[in-house]
Amino acid sequence: MVGLRAKIDTGASTSSLHATDIQVFERAGEQWVRFTAHLGTLVQRRHRCEAPLVSVKTIKSSNGQSQSRYVIRTHLALGEQQWPVEFTLACRKTMRYRVLLGSKALVAGNLLVNPALSYVQSKPLLADSSGAE
Repeated sequence: MVGLRAKIDTGASTSSLHATDIQVFERAGEQWVRFTAHLGTLVQRRHRCEAPLVSVKTIKSSNGQSQSRYVIRTHLALGEQQWPVEFTLACRKTMRYRVLLGSKALVAGNLLVNPALSYVQSKPLLADSSGAE
């Protein structure tokens, strides 16, 4: 996918991605989900995506409301690291950040959080899928 800013939330267990137009469908006998990922806060970018459905999870928001959300797994690239992370798909249009990274993603990536600092991580070093360097 593309680069974007994320909110680090050590109080949230699960990571979340801003998504709309979510549809579950079957492919080769397995459940998949198709959705529009909304990326960027100043410049809106939309990407139509498909991913295997990992599960449906009930999430309790900070305001106490419970909501069922679809869960997908995708690779997260941060600096020189890349690892699989589970994301719930949710409408985050009223949120400042389109992606929230929860504690499970932070632990899986062996990340250390210093709450006194902001924007200390360099941009990911992603391989060019076109084969060009």
